[in-house]
Amino acid sequence: MASKKEREIKKTKININAYIAGKGLIVEDNITDTLRKNYMPYAMSVIVSRAIPEIDGFKPSHRKLLYTMYLMGLLNGAKIKSANIVGRTMQLNPHGDAAIYETMVRLSEGNGALLHPYVESKGNFGKAYSRDMQYAASRYTEAKLSAIANELFRDIDKNTVDFVDNYDATLKEPTLFPVTFPSVLVNANTGIAVGMASNVCPFNLKEVCETTINLIKDENCDITETLLAPDFPVGGELIYKKEEIDKIYNEGIGSFKVRSVYKYDKEQNCIDITEIPPSTTVEAITEKIIELVKLKKITEINDIRDETDLDGLKITIDLKKGTDPEKLMLKLFKLTPLMDSFACNFNILIAGSPKVMGVKEILLEWIAFRSECVKRRVFFTLNKSKDRLHLLKGLEKILVDIDKAIKIIRGTEEEKEVIPNLMIGFGIDEIQANYVAEIKLRHLNREYIVNRLKDIENLEKEIAEMDSILQSKKKISKIIINELSEVIKKYGKERKTSVIYDYKESDESFEEPADTSPTNLFFTKDGYFKKISPQSLRMSGEQKLKEGDEIVSFVETTCDTEILFFTDKFQVYKAKTLDMPDGKASNLGEYIPAKLSMEENENAVSMVVTKDYTGFLLFVFDNGRIAKVDLKSYYTKLNRKKLISAYSNKFKLLNILQLNEDKEILLVSSNGRRLLVNTAVLGTKTTKSSGGVCVMTQKKGQRLVEASVYKAGSLPREHRYRVKSLPAAGSFLGADEVEQISLL
Repeated sequence: MASKKEREIKKTKININAYIAGKGLIVEDNITDTLRKNYMPYAMSVIVSRAIPEIDGFKPSHRKLLYTMYLMGLLNGAKIKSANIVGRTMQLNPHGDAAIYETMVRLSEGNGALLHPYVESKGNFGKAYSRDMQYAASRYTEAKLSAIANELFRDIDKNTVDFVDNYDATLKEPTLFPVTFPSVLVNANTGIAVGMASNVCPFNLKEVCETTINLIKDENCDITETLLAPDFPVGGELIYKKEEIDKIYNEGIGSFKVRSVYKYDKEQNCIDITEIPPSTTVEAITEKIIELVKLKKITEINDIRDETDLDGLKITIDLKKGTDPEKLMLKLFKLTPLMDSFACNFNILIAGSPKVMGVKEILLEWIAFRSECVKRRVFFTLNKSKDRLHLLKGLEKILVDIDKAIKIIRGTEEEKEVIPNLMIGFGIDEIQANYVAEIKLRHLNREYIVNRLKDIENLEKEIAEMDSILQSKKKISKIIINELSEVIKKYGKERKTSVIYDYKESDESFEEPADTSPTNLFFTKDGYFKKISPQSLRMSGEQKLKEGDEIVSFVETTCDTEILFFTDKFQVYKAKTLDMPDGKASNLGEYIPAKLSMEENENAVSMVVTKDYTGFLLFVFDNGRIAKVDLKSYYTKLNRKKLISAYSNKFKLLNILQLNEDKEILLVSSNGRRLLVNTAVLGTKTTKSSGGVCVMTQKKGQRLVEASVYKAGSLPREHRYRVKSLPAAGSFLGADEVEQISLL
């Protein structure tokens, strides 16, 4: 009979050997099931509850922080220490203080990341355009909600949005803000989730609200008439291309270029850059320019410095005498982040599901969301008014005989009988009777009651109006339009980012002159690479190599070439010879898998050097097949560092031969046979992963062991190893030939 332990193991459907002493029961599980049970819930929580903004324009971390500040009375009160706000926010946000404070920093006016900051700040909150200008600790800074934050919380206490429990069910928090303008498009939002991301660029508040108003009036209107282009808090000049902007407006995905704003100071002979693209920083720009100067790609600059101060951003470039500032800036725009692309991905949560939408679709979703908020607010107010009217209707009935009401109350022996007696005496319900009974004695006069009765007429009009609003989409739209108009009036500002419509890119090439200085390249069997100048090579001694390693490729070339490193995972990595560091024979050199960031356990097996991608490559496989691939197949206009499917993965690679013209190659099989093949008979392929053609037949268990360019005279009777048709088995060396070869 099976033991309890054996039955337990059998129940889990695993072998009894899976029970390891001291380790407990080892349960095997399918990896896909594990991912589904454990990873997928995590991925969804990141998407839905952390990284992707919702239709109100906020992520949960933003919403928790701002709502906490609202509860703390910071809409109208004085600024308080940021540390206090961060601590209180932890009641809603189950994260550390550093993450919460960083969220506050980005929402602050001091940081400058938003067109319309929601947090009014005091102290050092860093700068969005600077990587190194760090914000001060939360104990030193102060904050409160800015004026525009009123638009986030308007009527939030009138059931306009849903509330849910916080993480420990001790407080309630809103699922969305009933924001009165499309904040989702006004302030930038970036998030990286699992398998998806969101990057919403900001637009001018006035333009967004005007566009929304036009959409409410006519859903088929052209939004480009009022929504000119994105607008960034750092300014800059947006290069307008209609097809790019239309794609973003229609599909929610695309990119556009923003360039810096500069002015030339003729007296000081310097350029002052005062606005930069939103996707870069001051430090990134200065570092790139310094790098170009060091590499002598730019020779017109004497000095560059960051002069950013309390007046704002400023990068100053001192020019050499006679420099044309306009031409230099065109060069810098092309070679540095002074002109940079901004990629858009309008991925927003709609009803808990991520959705990539164009601008028009986002605005229509916001209009639907805001309409629901207005309906809920009106319905909430309507119910309150109906309750008030109901009470006043009861009060109206006692106007007939106030003395009777007093008599009933005075004549009732027990307090609990007062309400029932009033209900019977005046024909009112319990709620009305309670209201009448609670009226102060001083108010039981005709004047007070008459004044209250006047309110009945006003309430009835208000209730009728609210009923009509709930029944009329047009009236709800009118309310939203009025609110948007009020927002424009209060908070509308002029654009910070100007738009350039007639920009034409210069055709002039600003590439640095090619470095044609000679150099020597070495590549070893174990993947080490050396670049040694001729002078250094002449002065050096023996090449230093790892034990068991050997040099398999040596090329005399110039620094204006490119190097292709083929790997054992059928990929090729590209590098410029100029970018590779100079070495010495006494050093091991650069380990290519690490230098080029290859994949784990990926090794470089061959080096190819080219200047203009002329010629072809021969991929010789050990089964006797050869693929002749045009070297131009590896040329890319973009500066790509890696190409996949660089050669066929169907067969084991023996060698890669680089040839500029057709030549004879010698193939040697493991059985001793030799074959001479002229590459002219092989067809050139443009497909990199081609398996080639069979050239030298191999019997079972035999493989090619050598493939090399044939040197005339190496074989005594060459004609014996040439054939008229392929594939061929090749020929064995004669006894006399073996002796002659050994003497050579």
